[in-house]
Amino acid sequence: MRFLEWFKPALSWLFLLGALGLTATAQGASLFGRDMQAVGNVLGLDDAELQWIREHPQVVVASLPYPLYLFKDESGEWAGLNNDILGRISLLTGLRFVHQEVSSTVQMLELLENGTADMSTTLAINEERRAFLNFSHAYGGSSWVFVVRAGESQPKALEHLAGKRLALPARHALERKIQLDYPAIKLHTVMTQAEARALVENGEVDATIENETGAYLYPAGALKVGHSVDGIWEPDHLAMHKKHPQLLSIINKALDAFTAAELRAMRQKWVGGIAQTPPSLWQRLYSWLCLGGIVTGAFFLISMAWRRRFNEQVQLRLKAEQQLSDQLAFQSALLNAIPTPIFVRDQQARLVLCNKSYEERFSVRQDQVKGRLLTDIDLLPRETAEQLHRELIEQLASQKSRFINRQLTFREGTLDVYQWTVPFYSAQGELRGLMGGWIESGDVHR
Repeated sequence: MRFLEWFKPALSWLFLLGALGLTATAQGASLFGRDMQAVGNVLGLDDAELQWIREHPQVVVASLPYPLYLFKDESGEWAGLNNDILGRISLLTGLRFVHQEVSSTVQMLELLENGTADMSTTLAINEERRAFLNFSHAYGGSSWVFVVRAGESQPKALEHLAGKRLALPARHALERKIQLDYPAIKLHTVMTQAEARALVENGEVDATIENETGAYLYPAGALKVGHSVDGIWEPDHLAMHKKHPQLLSIINKALDAFTAAELRAMRQKWVGGIAQTPPSLWQRLYSWLCLGGIVTGAFFLISMAWRRRFNEQVQLRLKAEQQLSDQLAFQSALLNAIPTPIFVRDQQARLVLCNKSYEERFSVRQDQVKGRLLTDIDLLPRETAEQLHRELIEQLASQKSRFINRQLTFREGTLDVYQWTVPFYSAQGELRGLMGGWIESGDVHR
């Protein structure tokens, strides 16, 4: 029994020290894999959802490259808004998302239907897909727009394409609606959006329909972006097979944990600079004139290089701040999950932080006692507070750990406790303060 009395707090101490040293990157995700209860506490996951994560640590994502949302960078790594969304969800849940690249929407839907893939990040909602897919909460979106040849009249609604040719990728989100509601439109299906644009440019069809964000990514050339399609809005969702209802719930709870600032920063990073109106004639002429001079071109290149460097620094800082925020949130959840009182004090024995058990033991909030000495507040009898403060000062001077069975006098009487206090250090080996706590191992002696 004496061994167990020592072993239990020692384990709590070691576990806490390990958690305080982790970052909120892959190491944090690994810890989540080992401590699913912490994941449940942070996101409010139930037992069935936690069990699903244990049984399905890897989620296969059918990924169709789509500029800015999901694509491979120069090094062949996946990037884009949707990849950042998955990375944040992975950090929160411990799930590992593995991309399986596909070449078309048809192939993507086939993989999802037969269960080879678990989810997708670039599918819009329609009734056909609802039959076998669940869709998460939306985290943004954009309009559908017509893309036509430059110089030709722009359709303002689908009904204006009656008798004309419209190219769409096979199993497009709007394909079924157009077939049912606008049978006069001559629908021409292709495999990819690039093929549809090429047909419009070559004059083989009159128009295609594209997501507004993607439509403005291409040089104007022989095409132009027209009006929105009947005001239809395409929300950004994550889609997953209906055989995984727990995954839908986990994803939604993770998305709900995103702050508005986080989502705004992610979207600004990738799609914030996309123009939403066609460039004017003056803007196009100005662009051509800028290309005419060597000096102007050199200045432009230098400016772009500086801007890229500046953006990289901003993104690194945002990433570091986000990682720190994630780490602090995880540490707080972990600290509050420990059922015994725990405190951290600085080099002057002032309280830095404490857990919920400490607050409940003294019926006080952390913000009421943070930065104060034991002798500054009326939590313990005066003699007990002064004695414990002296011991803390002596321990800061000696830098020795302390593990002891003793009696402490609280307001309601004297208690038998097992007390532990240990020094902790910075990465450079400098003493930063003391960490400690106690376990009440006996009855109150009044």
